[in-house]
Amino acid sequence: MGTRTDELAAYYAKKYPLTFTDDFSKTDPSLTERYKEAWQVATRAAAILKERYGAQKVVAFGSLVDRSRFTRWSDVDLAAWGIPYDRFYAAVGAVTGLSEKFKVDLVDPEDCRESLHRAIESEGVEL
Repeated sequence: MGTRTDELAAYYAKKYPLTFTDDFSKTDPSLTERYKEAWQVATRAAAILKERYGAQKVVAFGSLVDRSRFTRWSDVDLAAWGIPYDRFYAAVGAVTGLSEKFKVDLVDPEDCRESLHRAIESEGVEL
């Protein structure tokens, strides 16, 4: 094996083929099913946040809204507007326990880093 960049890339692509293919994540049936399940969890979580905790708006963001970034390790990222401050952690507990397969992260977009807030606003999908 040489040390040129293209030779190294070819070596690692052969050694770790699943890491270097874009099509695998789109064609793997188990990953496609996992992606659908993640959306089901997100939808259930949004309903709970609105009905029980008064959320006015719930948005999914992160790898869930970009199929090309979704992997077998992806979680469910949600942002919710309008949950009263004193009920927010109860809401976190309610959605965190929805699924054994997925970690569910809930953020308050009014009380998070500016860069995260911008990402939620730009890529988020309202539920």
